[in-house]
Amino acid sequence: MKHLYIVRHAKSSWDDLSLQDAQRPLSERGLRDAPRMAKRFKERGVAVGQMISSPAVRTLETCKIFASILAYPEKEIRVERALYHASEDGMLEVVRGISDTLDHVMIFGHNPGLTDFVNSLASQTLTNVPTCGIAGLSFPVNRWEDVTWGKGTLEYYDYPKSKKRK
Repeated sequence: MKHLYIVRHAKSSWDDLSLQDAQRPLSERGLRDAPRMAKRFKERGVAVGQMISSPAVRTLETCKIFASILAYPEKEIRVERALYHASEDGMLEVVRGISDTLDHVMIFGHNPGLTDFVNSLASQTLTNVPTCGIAGLSFPVNRWEDVTWGKGTLEYYDYPKSKKRK
């Protein structure tokens, strides 16, 4: 069984409109939500074997906050350019390239592709994965390359304004 935790970056700042999209940092709200969500995820007791992040500043900042709280070595974060505003197929290629020795992997990315990706993997109808939302999917496979559309089960879904966690 393989477990994939898909995290949308926390809320980003639009204070400096001169910054390119990839350079936008987290907003104050994002800096509050990311540690809170990481702590809520930590309650699950999951040992994440790898964290993979888009190189965008807001996404990598979110990932580093999760890494700190989950005691994952920051130097082992894999930055994957293909996750920056990736298509569903692009994200699937990243997932299929994960080492089969890892059973629990967390990826950090962006909408709108991220919500579509979750929906396609699990045949779900989530309207939107909000900023700093986490969708946890399980797959009845032994190899990441066997992950494909509709094979996943949404086992966990949480976001900052959620009152009830699945």
